[in-house]
Amino acid sequence: MRIVFMGAPEFAVPTLRAIFRDGHAVLAVYTRSPKPGGRRGLEIKKTPVHEAAELLRIPVLTPATLKSEAERDVFRSHAADVVVVVAYGLLLPTQILEAPRGGCLNLHASLLPRWRGAAPIQRAIIAGDVDTGVDLMRMKERLDTGPVGLREVVPIQPEDTAGAVTRRLAEIAAKLTVRGLNAMEHGSLEFREQSSFGVCYAHKIGKDEAEIDWTRGAAEIRNHIHGLSPRPGSFSNLSIGGRLERIKILRAEVTGANGTPGTILDDEMTVACGDGAIRIIEGQRAGRAAMPGPDIVRGEQALLGATFMRAGKSSSPLQVQFQDPS
Repeated sequence: MRIVFMGAPEFAVPTLRAIFRDGHAVLAVYTRSPKPGGRRGLEIKKTPVHEAAELLRIPVLTPATLKSEAERDVFRSHAADVVVVVAYGLLLPTQILEAPRGGCLNLHASLLPRWRGAAPIQRAIIAGDVDTGVDLMRMKERLDTGPVGLREVVPIQPEDTAGAVTRRLAEIAAKLTVRGLNAMEHGSLEFREQSSFGVCYAHKIGKDEAEIDWTRGAAEIRNHIHGLSPRPGSFSNLSIGGRLERIKILRAEVTGANGTPGTILDDEMTVACGDGAIRIIEGQRAGRAAMPGPDIVRGEQALLGATFMRAGKSSSPLQVQFQDPS
């Protein structure tokens, strides 16, 4: 089939490669424009999809919008049978959605209609969902409302982070796309409208959501940590050596301990919650690489019994310097 591919992040790369390997003619790849990157913003960073397309020698286009008539003419000139969209990040106007004979197919990382929107994997984990998955849907003008052709359900384990689930679903999405395209080519891909019940939206993760509220239950805090891991990373503040550091917490497990919320209970980095406790498995101090939980405070004095706190809540005049690990 003649295919135009649209995507940007690493999540979309396995699907692009799978389509190419399956022998379809990938006419062009649309992705986001390169942006300044690196520690000082001096490097020009292409999206992972851009880099993958260049390795496959597929033409790459990076329009800022598809709303202009000139860009629509370019798009129509590809004469694609179908468009495959995976986390592209730009809205597709009706004229684009209706241009290819087979329409535009979208790989969405949730079980629609649950978690329509920008952050379905993170929201599913934060909410404590027991499963998620990938839907292959035909796109409509309204966000993530189109009929679903194929679906694969994937369980979410207590130890799963958003990063781990994203990698797993990326590979599943690639296989699902190849199945769907082959079925479409043979006229056997059927679509079913989404249910009108159970609709919810996975709004983009805001920076103001990242700080941990230790008064919540242990399972809820673990889900919050895992849903934001590795990025942006949940955090809490701890006084170390007379200064308040922002500690990113990347992985945790629920334990049966109890104590005052936010208090470090032992040298295994067990921290009391509003109900129960978590053990920090992996975290990151300011200016350091990610490390096992116990190593966060190894060698530091008087941290057993210390309490994670919000910035500005310290009772000591020495705890005024603030460091961010990112």
